[in-house]
Amino acid sequence: MPAATGVDYGFLRRIVYSISQNVLEPSCDTLFDTRLSRLLQSLGMTELEELVQYLRLRRNPSLERAIAEAMTINETSFFRDARPFELLRTELLPQLIEQRRLSRGLRFWSAASSTGQEAYSIAMLLREHFPLLTGTGWNIRIEGTDFASEVVERARLGRFHRIEMNRGLPARYLVRYFDRVKDEWIAKPELRSLCHFRQANLCSVPLPFHERFDVIFLRNVMLYFSHQDRVTLLAALHPLLAPDGVLFLGVGEQPPDAALWQAVLAGGTCYFRPRPGL
Repeated sequence: MPAATGVDYGFLRRIVYSISQNVLEPSCDTLFDTRLSRLLQSLGMTELEELVQYLRLRRNPSLERAIAEAMTINETSFFRDARPFELLRTELLPQLIEQRRLSRGLRFWSAASSTGQEAYSIAMLLREHFPLLTGTGWNIRIEGTDFASEVVERARLGRFHRIEMNRGLPARYLVRYFDRVKDEWIAKPELRSLCHFRQANLCSVPLPFHERFDVIFLRNVMLYFSHQDRVTLLAALHPLLAPDGVLFLGVGEQPPDAALWQAVLAGGTCYFRPRPGL
């Protein structure tokens, strides 16, 4: 769909950055036409230029946030890039379980959880391969955060369409961990009880947690941040990860400050540990 003519996309890009810190290039301008169409309809508008002119005349924080949320990239799937999950199963989780045998607690954070598939994938991994953790005696908590309120609500409900279920979910898990309701699949209560979702802006200080995590997934998020926002975010994450904890970034992503993080290559993938004493 070609971009509409006469629209000040730069104005819209600045709104998105001011709210979410997502840096959108001019090459993404056509996305405004498609992703804001429903918002325009709800406002009784037909053209993006109407929206721009409206916001030029009066500030509307809730509308500006709705624009930023609509432009947030929410690409996700179950067990996306299977290598981190396989490494957790075979090597990292057995180590963490041994190291936490006295405290008997593990905390996970899906830092850009979108509609929840990553968090639920962690929950299925635990129930499938480490059932003692999800029984009595261990305190297991999986946190999921996302900037967009709509996807956070979907994640809380644990409801997925058939096309979402077909992306990355092993067939045996479908019946074991989900119930079918008409054209949707709903995560079973024992899965949902492990996952907790909230709205959060990763570029907002302070971050919404104070206790340390054992595993943090921050994959394919910083691609849309400026260099300085990446530096700030990774510095804020550093004290939130246990000294022997694990940080997963997206394929090809690197921490901007190597002094804070030690890269470890294992199982065909790369993860990061916080450097001690920093």
